[in-house]
Amino acid sequence: MTSLIQCPKCQAWLLDGVFNQPDLSPCPACGVPLRVEVFPALFRPVGRGQTGETLLVEGESSCFYHPQKKAVRPCDGCGRFLCALCDCELAGKHFCPACLETGKTKGKIKNLENQRTLYDGIALSLAVYPLLIFYFTLVTAPIALFVTIRFWNAPRSIVRRTRIRYVVAIILALLQISGWAALFIFLATRHGRT
Repeated sequence: MTSLIQCPKCQAWLLDGVFNQPDLSPCPACGVPLRVEVFPALFRPVGRGQTGETLLVEGESSCFYHPQKKAVRPCDGCGRFLCALCDCELAGKHFCPACLETGKTKGKIKNLENQRTLYDGIALSLAVYPLLIFYFTLVTAPIALFVTIRFWNAPRSIVRRTRIRYVVAIILALLQISGWAALFIFLATRHGRT
């Protein structure tokens, strides 16, 4: 079975055998090593969407957005009647498109995530940027260490990322704290000699 993905070098259509492999796979046409990651949804057949039933009987409830379509349920956000086409299900609740958009922009729907804090980037920034002005590391190194430990298991990103930023932040923070401890010990012993 061929796919809709082409080799970036020779533009040949790639076969399914090169997708989602742990190692590099050669292009079947030009032999260039490739690593192609695709979502499984690429291979699923496209199903037909629901169209919504046409309103046949006078007096039946109709969709707020499509008056000619039969209502199947009310919106859990605003109470408007919705047809199958307008019904957006999220975590067992049903919303109309307007409530879903309002929930996204105002943050009113708890299960709708439209941004995520990347704590690994914050921890790494706290460990790296203060190196420009070394005295700030006295404060930021312990904070970077705290952020790394506190948010180690927090969701990292919608896109898969490793914990390498956390590890680098821990190493830099510990080196900075060790440097400050060595400096204080050196100053204390030097002051004790005089």
